Amino acid sequence: MAKFDVAVIGAGAAGMMCAATAAQRGKRVVLIDHATKLAEKIRISGGGRCNFTNINAGPANFLSDNPHFCKSALSRYTAADFVALVKKHRIGYHEKHRGQLFCDDSAEQIIDMLKDECSAGDVHWRMPCKVTSLAQADEGGFVLQTDTGEIEADSVVIATGGLSIAKIGATDFGYRIAEQFGLRMVEPRPALVPLTFDPQQWAPFVEMAGIALEVDVETGSFKGRNPTGGRFREDLLFTHRGLSGPAILQISSYWTPGTPIVINLIPELDLAATLIEGKGTIKKQLGNVLSQWLPARLAEGLLLAHGLAPDARLADLPDAQLRKLGAAINQWTITPNGSEGYKKAEVTRGGVDTRELSQQSMMANKVPGLYFIGEAVDVTGWLGGYNFQWAWASGVAAGQAV
Repeated sequence: MAKFDVAVIGAGAAGMMCAATAAQRGKRVVLIDHATKLAEKIRISGGGRCNFTNINAGPANFLSDNPHFCKSALSRYTAADFVALVKKHRIGYHEKHRGQLFCDDSAEQIIDMLKDECSAGDVHWRMPCKVTSLAQADEGGFVLQTDTGEIEADSVVIATGGLSIAKIGATDFGYRIAEQFGLRMVEPRPALVPLTFDPQQWAPFVEMAGIALEVDVETGSFKGRNPTGGRFREDLLFTHRGLSGPAILQISSYWTPGTPIVINLIPELDLAATLIEGKGTIKKQLGNVLSQWLPARLAEGLLLAHGLAPDARLADLPDAQLRKLGAAINQWTITPNGSEGYKKAEVTRGGVDTRELSQQSMMANKVPGLYFIGEAVDVTGWLGGYNFQWAWASGVAAGQAV
């Protein structure tokens, strides 16, 4: 039997960060992963350049049923701390959009950096290696049965992620371990994912596929002591089945099935007031007027969807009809029938209930020595590098505690 101080299951972002942190403290660490290719989620992220953090990352950028949980780890290991590590390894990077940091060259650089950090602590690797069972040992610690032999460890860290992108190896292993040890779960669901609509409802918009524009989008409630709403200004993309783009990926994490989303397609303009005011001076057809602010194909489609002819003259339309059109475009309210699911989701919302964990160490309160980090936990970041920052921060928190 191989004996270690710490066994980390899952060699993704959080797992490698945790293993490196613990090993550099002098712990004897084994890092286990069932995949044949290391850290595939890092490799494909950011179009292959890895959006490795966001300089604005803070607790407000994360969703959880227990929203204060993430504060401790995020405050103790910040975006600036990870950037310092990137600089230490002389990896070139740049800010692309709203604080998002990307590698100048390749996501492989982040993977190599984490491997080097693990090597600096002499982390032992078991890969590919499948853990078939995990049990508490009679004399303390844990026994892991794997397809490469038995492993004994004083502490075990679960860093196996969520259910998103099964084709690169996502499994429910972490959830099964949590349930085995009696930990509560927050129901997992796809997040940062395109939304879909009833085909009949969506039929007028199928021909809009490929159109992109900046919008305001919101959903949920902003009232009360515990608001559930989200609101973003980002780019939206029409698809054959529904809506995608950063605006929709962001709002999908807040959306609950059966509820609508509200989209302002021209956020910089009160459309009804502008059209009514322009009736006396603008002699153009309505389609041409709208195409000042919307892609022409979208303007025409929206008019037809609302029973208006694109060649109707603005001056001929009654104010009431223009107010109705303005509301339809400034407050387009539609209810998705679902999402593209885990196959297209960038992350999983939900997971191990953080009320079961120590916010300082990430250890399960009722199972000494068992830790959960990263996406396996009910902490979900916004689009734009935030989920990687949670991986780094939660990995360091556990790595410093094991």
